[in-house]
Amino acid sequence: MALLDSARKALAGLPVTRLRAVSSYYRSRPLAGKDQPDYVNAVAELSTALAPEALLDALQDIERAHGRRRDGERWQSRTLDLDILLYGQRRINTGRLRIPHPGIVQRDFVVVPLAELAPALNVPGYGNIQALMRQTPRRGLQRLSR
Repeated sequence: MALLDSARKALAGLPVTRLRAVSSYYRSRPLAGKDQPDYVNAVAELSTALAPEALLDALQDIERAHGRRRDGERWQSRTLDLDILLYGQRRINTGRLRIPHPGIVQRDFVVVPLAELAPALNVPGYGNIQALMRQTPRRGLQRLSR
């Protein structure tokens, strides 16, 4: 959890960006049945003047500063994984970035903390977050105390 606390501070320090809220922390099992330790997840709400790809660059800089290495293997264990889930109500599909994040509705470790922060949220292309909560498979997500 110290790593997430450090990442939270780094998010708060991004230029032309304000960290508005951070969800509770949640423990989840790794996706794809990999033999890895559990993950700890959270969702943060930012208000930013950074363009979407500039925000992605900034998030990847934070990941690298926290020991993240991208060597091409997907679904491997990693120190930190910062994704842009939403960018207002925009839909974006470029070579580097898809918003809303394409896996958002299959991941309880995303939907549950997102609903915690924004219970009336409408996810572009997917609908109301409360309906998504009912549809998203549960995989043993566990809320942690900080």
